[in-house]
Amino acid sequence: MDEFDRYRAEMNEKLLDSNHLGIKRFFALDTQAYEDGALDKRTKELLGLVASTVLRCDDCITYHIKQCVDAGVSRPQFLDAFNVALVVGGSITIPHLRRAIDRLDQVLDKRGDESAPAPKHD
Repeated sequence: MDEFDRYRAEMNEKLLDSNHLGIKRFFALDTQAYEDGALDKRTKELLGLVASTVLRCDDCITYHIKQCVDAGVSRPQFLDAFNVALVVGGSITIPHLRRAIDRLDQVLDKRGDESAPAPKHD
Protein backbone atom coordinates (compact mmCIF):
# COMPACT_ATOMS: atom_id res chain seq x y z
CA MET A 1 0.00 0.00 0.00
CA ASP A 2 2.93 2.35 0.66
CA GLU A 3 4.17 1.78 -2.88
CA PHE A 4 0.71 2.59 -4.23
CA ASP A 5 0.69 5.88 -2.29
CA ARG A 6 4.22 6.79 -3.36
CA TYR A 7 3.66 6.07 -7.05
CA ARG A 8 0.28 7.83 -7.10
CA ALA A 9 1.69 10.96 -5.47
CA GLU A 10 4.75 11.02 -7.76
CA MET A 11 2.73 10.61 -10.96
CA ASN A 12 0.06 13.12 -9.88
CA GLU A 13 2.84 15.63 -9.25
CA LYS A 14 4.26 15.02 -12.73
CA LEU A 15 0.84 15.53 -14.29
CA LEU A 16 0.15 18.71 -12.34
CA ASP A 17 3.66 20.06 -12.99
CA SER A 18 2.86 19.93 -16.71
CA ASN A 19 0.84 23.10 -16.12
CA HIS A 20 -1.88 21.87 -18.49
CA LEU A 21 -4.98 23.86 -17.60
CA GLY A 22 -7.46 21.08 -18.42
CA ILE A 23 -5.60 18.54 -16.28
CA LYS A 24 -5.37 20.97 -13.36
CA ARG A 25 -9.06 21.80 -13.63
CA PHE A 26 -10.06 18.14 -13.67
CA PHE A 27 -7.92 17.35 -10.61
CA ALA A 28 -9.50 20.32 -8.78
CA LEU A 29 -12.99 19.19 -9.78
CA ASP A 30 -12.27 15.65 -8.61
CA THR A 31 -11.04 16.90 -5.24
CA GLN A 32 -14.03 19.21 -4.76
CA ALA A 33 -16.54 16.50 -5.69
CA TYR A 34 -15.71 14.54 -2.51
CA GLU A 35 -15.94 17.46 -0.07
CA ASP A 36 -18.87 17.71 2.33
CA GLY A 37 -21.99 19.10 0.73
CA ALA A 38 -25.58 17.87 0.67
CA LEU A 39 -23.90 14.47 1.06
CA ASP A 40 -21.07 14.05 3.52
CA LYS A 41 -17.55 13.05 2.43
CA ARG A 42 -18.00 9.55 3.84
CA THR A 43 -21.08 8.88 1.70
CA LYS A 44 -19.41 10.35 -1.38
CA GLU A 45 -16.35 8.13 -0.90
CA LEU A 46 -18.61 5.08 -0.65
CA LEU A 47 -20.30 6.17 -3.88
CA GLY A 48 -16.86 6.53 -5.47
CA LEU A 49 -15.93 3.05 -4.27
CA VAL A 50 -19.05 1.49 -5.75
CA ALA A 51 -18.64 3.34 -9.05
CA SER A 52 -14.96 2.39 -9.24
CA THR A 53 -15.82 -1.25 -8.63
CA VAL A 54 -18.53 -1.25 -11.30
CA LEU A 55 -16.07 0.43 -13.70
CA ARG A 56 -13.42 -2.12 -12.63
CA CYS A 57 -10.64 0.36 -11.84
CA ASP A 58 -8.39 -1.28 -9.24
CA ASP A 59 -6.35 1.89 -8.59
CA CYS A 60 -9.56 3.83 -7.96
CA ILE A 61 -10.90 1.06 -5.72
CA THR A 62 -7.71 1.14 -3.66
CA TYR A 63 -7.83 4.93 -3.40
CA HIS A 64 -11.47 4.97 -2.28
CA ILE A 65 -10.91 2.16 0.22
CA LYS A 66 -8.20 4.24 1.86
CA GLN A 67 -10.40 7.36 1.84
CA CYS A 68 -13.35 5.41 3.25
CA VAL A 69 -11.24 4.00 6.09
CA ASP A 70 -10.05 7.54 6.87
CA ALA A 71 -13.70 8.65 6.89
CA GLY A 72 -14.64 5.95 9.41
CA VAL A 73 -16.37 3.38 7.21
CA SER A 74 -16.66 0.07 9.06
CA ARG A 75 -15.97 -3.37 7.62
CA PRO A 76 -19.71 -4.27 7.55
CA GLN A 77 -20.40 -1.01 5.69
CA PHE A 78 -17.70 -1.88 3.16
CA LEU A 79 -19.31 -5.27 2.63
CA ASP A 80 -22.68 -3.61 2.00
CA ALA A 81 -21.04 -1.30 -0.54
CA PHE A 82 -19.28 -4.26 -2.19
CA ASN A 83 -22.66 -6.02 -2.40
CA VAL A 84 -24.22 -3.01 -4.16
CA ALA A 85 -21.30 -2.94 -6.61
CA LEU A 86 -21.72 -6.66 -7.27
CA VAL A 87 -25.47 -6.34 -7.88
CA VAL A 88 -25.02 -3.34 -10.17
CA GLY A 89 -21.85 -4.53 -11.92
CA GLY A 90 -22.52 -8.25 -12.06
CA SER A 91 -20.19 -11.19 -11.75
CA ILE A 92 -17.47 -9.47 -13.81
CA THR A 93 -16.73 -7.36 -10.71
CA ILE A 94 -15.89 -10.41 -8.56
CA PRO A 95 -12.12 -10.39 -9.33
CA HIS A 96 -12.06 -6.71 -8.36
CA LEU A 97 -13.96 -7.46 -5.15
CA ARG A 98 -11.36 -10.10 -4.31
CA ARG A 99 -8.61 -7.53 -4.65
CA ALA A 100 -10.72 -4.94 -2.82
CA ILE A 101 -11.22 -7.13 0.26
CA ASP A 102 -7.49 -7.94 0.26
CA ARG A 103 -6.61 -4.24 0.10
CA LEU A 104 -9.15 -3.40 2.78
CA ASP A 105 -7.61 -6.02 5.06
CA GLN A 106 -4.13 -4.60 4.38
CA VAL A 107 -5.24 -1.06 5.26
CA LEU A 108 -7.06 -2.18 8.40
CA ASP A 109 -4.19 -4.42 9.51
CA LYS A 110 -1.65 -1.64 9.00
CA ARG A 111 -3.72 0.74 11.10
CA GLY A 112 -4.33 -1.86 13.80
CA ASP A 113 -8.05 -1.30 13.38
CA GLU A 114 -10.27 -3.39 15.63
CA SER A 115 -12.58 -4.03 12.68
CA ALA A 116 -9.76 -5.85 10.89
CA PRO A 117 -10.57 -9.46 10.03
CA ALA A 118 -10.23 -12.06 12.74
CA PRO A 119 -7.47 -14.65 12.28
CA LYS A 120 -8.54 -17.68 10.26
CA HIS A 121 -9.07 -20.92 12.15
CA ASP A 122 -8.40 -24.32 10.61
